[in-house]
Amino acid sequence: MTTLVLHRGSLRANPYERWLADHGEKLVLLGSAQQLALFGEELPTGAPYLHAEVLDDYDTGPHVLERAAELVEEFGVTDVVACQEFDIERAAALRERYGLPGQRPDSARVYRDKWEMKQAAVRAGIPVADHTLLGSAADLEAFADRHGFPVVLKPRKGVLSIGVAVLRTREELRRRLREVELLAPDGTPQWLAETFVEGSMCHIDGTVLDGRITTLWPSQYQYALADFRDRKGRVDMALDVADPLARRLVAFGERVLEAFGGPEHFAFHIEVFHTTGGDLVLCEAASRAGGAGVRDVQRVLFGFDPMEYPVRRQLGLPVSAVERRDPDRLAGQLLFTKRPGVLRALPDPAALPPGVVKYTTYAEVGQSVPDATHSGDFLAAFVVTGADRAETEARIRVAETWFLAGLDMA
Repeated sequence: MTTLVLHRGSLRANPYERWLADHGEKLVLLGSAQQLALFGEELPTGAPYLHAEVLDDYDTGPHVLERAAELVEEFGVTDVVACQEFDIERAAALRERYGLPGQRPDSARVYRDKWEMKQAAVRAGIPVADHTLLGSAADLEAFADRHGFPVVLKPRKGVLSIGVAVLRTREELRRRLREVELLAPDGTPQWLAETFVEGSMCHIDGTVLDGRITTLWPSQYQYALADFRDRKGRVDMALDVADPLARRLVAFGERVLEAFGGPEHFAFHIEVFHTTGGDLVLCEAASRAGGAGVRDVQRVLFGFDPMEYPVRRQLGLPVSAVERRDPDRLAGQLLFTKRPGVLRALPDPAALPPGVVKYTTYAEVGQSVPDATHSGDFLAAFVVTGADRAETEARIRVAETWFLAGLDMA
């Protein structure tokens, strides 16, 4: 029995060999050369890995799926594991092609293709922003004429806020049109426009195991996701158990999951606008764990990695007893995206402020740091815990002050 792992990101953060130590199967890994270099990691060798390789152009290259198919056939693969957004549809296509268990293309597409996602939401009566699929520049101009500005332009299958633009004037709209190709080479529309929703952004995260929701809890971003070149700390915190908004978001998340479906075992990340008028409007949903430090926050809230448990259950392995419950304590994350310059100093990690349970830096002193290229391109990240939201936020602000005071960039 052999499992193919499609992987993008840090292998240290996804220790498949430890997650599946009691599996008794062999692993075959196909990953991204750029990501391996970015995290300064080496390909795994030795048991339980039968084979490991990386490819260039992993995110968008059409050759990646065919290479994965070759590995399925060469090694007699019986399961395919995929935890990152770029791999969800690839894995589903392989399972369909070879009759393997797990998520299939129909549910993968709903969570991956923002056009299909919004159509599924509309059919279920779930509120979404007014939107359109763009077949031409005239379609975007007409949408702006109907709805006014700002207009949000986003890739149909985008990730990490890459390519998302909030267009506030006709000049910005036309300039952006000169920068993007609205159609794929085969003529398929690959961009959407939607109206700008005033309000804050919340997200609902959790897991489905054995076909039922086992954990689900909402958090609220204190920043704009698409503005990843801001220089302040980006704060994201779980909501208090007694907060009425938390209960509304729990019910909203249940409604989205019921409408979109999914495999027997998966993590989910659902982004929801809380409008200035108090309404809840779906932004996007994904059938994988949230990025950045969302996984770490979920570990604090519920005691396990939301990526690990669905993988284990997919492969028929047991997990510790999990019951859907309110979190015992709260947590949040503090993120700093990269800013250009030479990193001359970082604060002393031996003097971390109270409540910090994880502190990670993504550059070394003396290194020339480029500007952030997407919303997950971090200079530093913190996970902070507290008895409630107020204490968590107070501790986050202390950590923010501590970090900025010790940061020195030329």
